[in-house]
Amino acid sequence: MISKGATRNSNSRRVKFARRFVSALLHMRNRNPRPGSLSIEGVRTKSQRIKIAAYLSMAHAVGSRRAWSRAVLSKLGSRARRHMSRMGRSSLGSLKKKRVIRSYSPGELGQAKKLRQLVPGGKTMDICSLLEETAHYITCLATQVKVMQTLADNFSK
Repeated sequence: MISKGATRNSNSRRVKFARRFVSALLHMRNRNPRPGSLSIEGVRTKSQRIKIAAYLSMAHAVGSRRAWSRAVLSKLGSRARRHMSRMGRSSLGSLKKKRVIRSYSPGELGQAKKLRQLVPGGKTMDICSLLEETAHYITCLATQVKVMQTLADNFSK
């Protein structure tokens, strides 16, 4: 049973994600206003930017309350800093990765190890936190799909 508060949080997350994602798409379109024929590499680059915008928008909509959103923001932030330093601009600083040494129980090695690879930031979580973050991450991905489907439906008319 879903409580009223959970529905409200889900809807507000959806609205926050949609606003930020549409804003990112408009920013991409304004940076390159000519939608002429793109090469295969151009299409690949554009789809990668849309994917990054979707992940970044969802992570910002959730905020820093969740470990997976902090991991996404950290990863994309460090990617942006590397890109800026390659372009000759000053670097914004470097992030130091936290290395966690853990021992796995024999039963955990299989499925939990795979799950740790799928959930952003999962490598540093204990199994209980991993399952909780996975559940939240899946609901956020479902929200992402719904919003993107709605956008595609509205713009295809």
